[in-house]
Amino acid sequence: MTTPSTILTIAGSDGSGGAGIQADIKTAAALGCYALSVITAITAQNTCEVQSTYPMTCECVTAQCRTLYSDIVIDAVKIGMLGSSAMTATAASLLRELPRPVPIVLDTVLRSTSGSSLLATDALPVMKQELLPLVTLITPNLPEAAMLLGMESIPGAQEAVEEAALALHRMGAHSVLVKGGHGSGPLSSDCLLHNGRITWFSADKIATRNTHGTGCTLSTAIASFLAGGAGMEEAVERAKKYATAAIKAAVAWEIGSGSGPLNHCQTPLGRRPIE
Repeated sequence: MTTPSTILTIAGSDGSGGAGIQADIKTAAALGCYALSVITAITAQNTCEVQSTYPMTCECVTAQCRTLYSDIVIDAVKIGMLGSSAMTATAASLLRELPRPVPIVLDTVLRSTSGSSLLATDALPVMKQELLPLVTLITPNLPEAAMLLGMESIPGAQEAVEEAALALHRMGAHSVLVKGGHGSGPLSSDCLLHNGRITWFSADKIATRNTHGTGCTLSTAIASFLAGGAGMEEAVERAKKYATAAIKAAVAWEIGSGSGPLNHCQTPLGRRPIE
């Protein structure tokens, strides 16, 4: 009898299948994990836009989590779209109720790929004060890191990105991965601050419009590898390779007329379980 590693994703639903809960489940399954899900909101969205959002109640999310806690051993948690200050506070409370300490990855979802706001402005202080100190890793991109730090923007220069990671750590985040995909240049370079050490992970940028859900995919892949027992640097490195391969595998896809999805399940790394 075997038991796979489990990952609980607490996030919103994306009916187009590219991001959110749907991308999280595909990613975890491709990497050999068993995905549990708690839905914070249902969105009406496609590859072009988020037309509307229908939040779950905090009571609903609490009931979903507690029911899973009572029955299934959880090896890692990934948190995505929360939407409101009340939901952010609820997520923090539910993390404190986890039956045992596990790695927690917070994908700081503030805006969608199409530019729609996915977190209320008044939820930012709650995220900083209540949620950041509870999680193992946060994974903001450059615009999200700037918003969390109250800055207009963060230059893509290495020194500026490293200083942003340090500032987020001082704000309360244990480990920080600042993603550089929005930066200029031919490389997508991500900066990890973990245990006081800076490590960079780079990959060639891929010319494609199919990048919807890249952040969800990367953060869930990291959580999946952490659930399987990998160290932080190894988990980020393997997740970066997986996400890059998933982007490459979807280059020829034509799904929708906007930012299309990644190919989560047809990559070399996605055909074998976590080692």
